[in-house]
Amino acid sequence: MNSIIIGQYIPGSGFFYRLDPRTKIITILFLMIAVFMLETILQLAIAIGIAVVLLLAGRISLLKVLRGLKPIFILLVFTFVFQIALNTEGVVLSTATMHFNLTSVIFALLIFVLWRFLLRFNRFKILLFVLFVLGLYFNFRYATLHTDFYSFQLTIYEKGVEMSVFVVLRLLIIITLTTVLTLTTKPTDLTQGLESLMHPLKKLGFHSEDFALIISISLRYIPTIFDEAQKIMSAQASRGADFTEGKLKDKLKQIISLLVPMFIIAFMRSEELADAMESRNFVPGEQRTRINILRFTIVDIYTGLFTALCFAGAIYVKVML
Repeated sequence: MNSIIIGQYIPGSGFFYRLDPRTKIITILFLMIAVFMLETILQLAIAIGIAVVLLLAGRISLLKVLRGLKPIFILLVFTFVFQIALNTEGVVLSTATMHFNLTSVIFALLIFVLWRFLLRFNRFKILLFVLFVLGLYFNFRYATLHTDFYSFQLTIYEKGVEMSVFVVLRLLIIITLTTVLTLTTKPTDLTQGLESLMHPLKKLGFHSEDFALIISISLRYIPTIFDEAQKIMSAQASRGADFTEGKLKDKLKQIISLLVPMFIIAFMRSEELADAMESRNFVPGEQRTRINILRFTIVDIYTGLFTALCFAGAIYVKVML
């Protein structure tokens, strides 16, 4: 949980920190739309290259962004495998028979036990998971010492591999863009930016201030809740609780013992926040003043031109190529 950076603001002095929050919100929105217009792996690779250049120009640590992607690694792996297994278009790249027999089942259990044992050292978890999946694949493919009680053909198609890489790259770009927005924007500035952008909707009866406040509070308390969960897990571990070992029934009890104090802490936090807002004379729907007034600068103009250029390039690629 310490690697989760979604919703966290990290102080800095790079390029992105000098941008108006409204500029960052609009830029991220249009860049995400542009990414969804791209249709080939080469185009996404170019987009990733541009994203890396922007991160370097903005003095944002690539290592920190990559660490922030660790919590969604399982999702990326699942998406990759899902696309390969179910996409049956294009040329057949590989066909393999998966053998389920006494030998393969025994070796699969040994591989699982070895994987769980190595996880105790809390190092190279991602690499160990990849090796675990590869070990299961080679085990069920080549373990043929006994007669199979079940087998099936695993066929990998060219389009399946292409779509797997394509979807994973697109997800990485989208998550990186949203991470940059939260890393470089204070929650108060994000709230003010959202409120300013949605202000014209007030004529339609939409309460933009309340909506912006809800979004800002949600993003702000994501890392707070995870920090509290980490503290609870550490406290329970000191009392002998183990969230990685034991039977399924024991794990469910341990999860419940984690969720109950989490809900209590969340309600306590909400009450404290409500008291703090009330003590500052916060009244929903009323006009509020700001200490810092948002203003566009020359940097925002250059960023807008760059965003328009990228968006126009995506439209050109979509229509002409």
